[in-house]
Amino acid sequence: MVEEDGLCFPYTKSKIPLFIFFKNARLVFKMDELGQEIAQIALPAVLALTADPIASLVDTAFIGQIGPIELAAVGVSIALFNQVSRIAIFPLVSVTTSFVAEEDAVAEVGSEQQKIECLESNSSSNNEAKELLPQSGESTLKSKTSSFSVESSKPQKRHIPSASSALVIGASLGLLQALFLISLAKPLLNYMGVNPDSPMLPPAKRYLTLRSLGAPAVLLSLAMQGIFRGFKDTKTPLYATVAGDVTNMILDPIFMFVFRLGVSGAAIAHVISQYLISIILFWRLIQLVDLLPPSITDLKFGRFLKNGFLLLMRVIAVTFCVTLAASMAARLGSTQMAAFQVCLQVWLATSLLADGLAVAGQVGLSFSSVLFRILQAILASAFAKNDFERATSTASRVLQLGFVLGLVLCFMLGFGLKFAARLFTKDVDVLNLITIGIPFVALTQPVNALAFVFDGINFGASDFAYSAFSMVMVAVMSILCLMFLSSHYGFIGIWVALTIYMSLRAFAGFWRIGTGTGPWSFLRS
Repeated sequence: MVEEDGLCFPYTKSKIPLFIFFKNARLVFKMDELGQEIAQIALPAVLALTADPIASLVDTAFIGQIGPIELAAVGVSIALFNQVSRIAIFPLVSVTTSFVAEEDAVAEVGSEQQKIECLESNSSSNNEAKELLPQSGESTLKSKTSSFSVESSKPQKRHIPSASSALVIGASLGLLQALFLISLAKPLLNYMGVNPDSPMLPPAKRYLTLRSLGAPAVLLSLAMQGIFRGFKDTKTPLYATVAGDVTNMILDPIFMFVFRLGVSGAAIAHVISQYLISIILFWRLIQLVDLLPPSITDLKFGRFLKNGFLLLMRVIAVTFCVTLAASMAARLGSTQMAAFQVCLQVWLATSLLADGLAVAGQVGLSFSSVLFRILQAILASAFAKNDFERATSTASRVLQLGFVLGLVLCFMLGFGLKFAARLFTKDVDVLNLITIGIPFVALTQPVNALAFVFDGINFGASDFAYSAFSMVMVAVMSILCLMFLSSHYGFIGIWVALTIYMSLRAFAGFWRIGTGTGPWSFLRS
């Protein structure tokens, strides 16, 4: 039994916290109650998140047909856009998902208690009324009681203050991001290694400027996806994302080749798809949630900003490593940058952006991201209810699933990427460099999957402080490795440094649970 706030909860524990990684490993694919809950959340999420990588890779393939310079230019622009976007997106969406799940769980418990009290009160009142009223009044009483039951059964909008907070903050950050990127596009690209006399500058600037117009829609749509995932609803984001990504894939060739807009056409198609996703999600959200809280205090901005600041530290550290890697590749030349762009997009599409979520169009999410979101939604609810057995079982199951799926992705990419690379470019030099990057992209998948599942565990437990400070330490060591290895070993050195970076991230998550510290201290109780 685990005692918490004077209450006791059943909990089966091991003497060593490390055993959580192996708990019930033989049941990893069993469709018990937990397995069914994971599957119900995971299946729509897998389908939704598969749509983004497909749209991303289709975009890259279309742009690659224009030429290696355009492919490299768009790669730099995407890296820059993602760096700025994820600084806002990751804290916003991660905090939103956890807070919404917690508030929804608390509201559910309160609602059940209220129903019980209401039924007890009605039962008592009915008995008293039957004794006091004549027999002829019983039908009237039954009619009124029936009417009350019908009215009380009507679905009401949920009052979730975090939902309103997320939309207000998301819209504000989106507008600021758009103004920042549009007004400073050229100096930012210069900082990324695209010199004023580089042939990559004109297409990179056009793409970045146009794509920045969709920043408000990107942040709003992802904030709303965070809300729905907090409700453990992954079907609504699925429908919206598929609709937007299909629109993107249809408009890409029309704008790029029929209207001869080139990379500008790809950016325009992406912006249209993002606003479509936002409209669909908002239309559904206003049917479920009360987005007009009675007072400004209900918005709880302080809670958002406190935890958001911790995650802001973390996401800057995380994304700076990848952005710096893209900058180093750009400095090596357009051929190296084009190859790096293809390898990076495949890497991101299968693993990396489980940490930064997705800026749909060019960047996708992976199965690891699905596990990340499952953990965040289920664990936040479990911790809110002090259900430690549920939290432990969920963490164990999803860690094991993450490792298995990482191995599957490793084999798929190891054998398939060499042949798929020709879909992105026909340039022989670029293809040769892509072949060199394939082992790094494939072999890091199990490590990446575990790293992102550990992230989901930390966020689900609201362990934001450890996530922030541990990631800063990981980033400092990774950046030093990246600068040294890229300057001495070029393209290969960049990928070695990224492999070290992901390994350190996985180790940081492993250490927290394996030692039973922070919110996982109950493993040692």
